[in-house]
Amino acid sequence: MCRNIKPLFNFEPPVTEDEVHAASLQFVRKVSGFNAPSQANAEAFDRAVDEIAEVTRHLMAELSTAAPPKDREVEAQKARERAAKRFAPRAS
Repeated sequence: MCRNIKPLFNFEPPVTEDEVHAASLQFVRKVSGFNAPSQANAEAFDRAVDEIAEVTRHLMAELSTAAPPKDREVEAQKARERAAKRFAPRAS
């Protein structure tokens, strides 16, 4: 999975429109290979981002779980700890 796309389901507070758009944008960038599309591809690129965001909103609304919601701050701290460990200088 693309590391820049974050899980969006089952968080407290719930996912925001900005987070849905950012995940959709990252997905379209990944599958298209474009960070920023040319003018010739901009309309299709933007439409894909909007359509994927819409599908994501529908998915989030329809999913259910018995698990308690995850705390955003706790999950962010875990991610920072994983990154610190992953990118820590290695002893030779």
